[in-house]
Amino acid sequence: MIKEFRDFLFRGNVIDLAVAVVLGAAFGAIVTSLVEDILTPLLGLLGIPDFSTWVITVGDAQMRIGVFLNTLISFVLIAVAIFFVVVKPYQRIAAMRAKPDEVTGPTEVELLTEIRNELRQGAMRQA
Repeated sequence: MIKEFRDFLFRGNVIDLAVAVVLGAAFGAIVTSLVEDILTPLLGLLGIPDFSTWVITVGDAQMRIGVFLNTLISFVLIAVAIFFVVVKPYQRIAAMRAKPDEVTGPTEVELLTEIRNELRQGAMRQA
């Protein structure tokens, strides 16, 4: 059983997945910092306030609407950052790597028509 567990751990898929999770977490920290430290302060320049203090009190409960709005704004900014920093450059690189379509030859119908014409010309020459 220990040997099977060791084999499971050292299969390529598990190692690849572990590396992906670690890199994903590190990349998540980078994107979060980009949004919180760079993009969100820019919203202040545009006149969009920090909503974190906006609270609605209903009886003894507090609905922190502002925290939700800040989280929603962060989500949108993270999505925009990932789109422009990861997705668009990846699409550009993938397009550059794509092989151009090979020049295609004549279709079957064109080839058969050509063969027919050659056969007719050959028959006319013999007659």
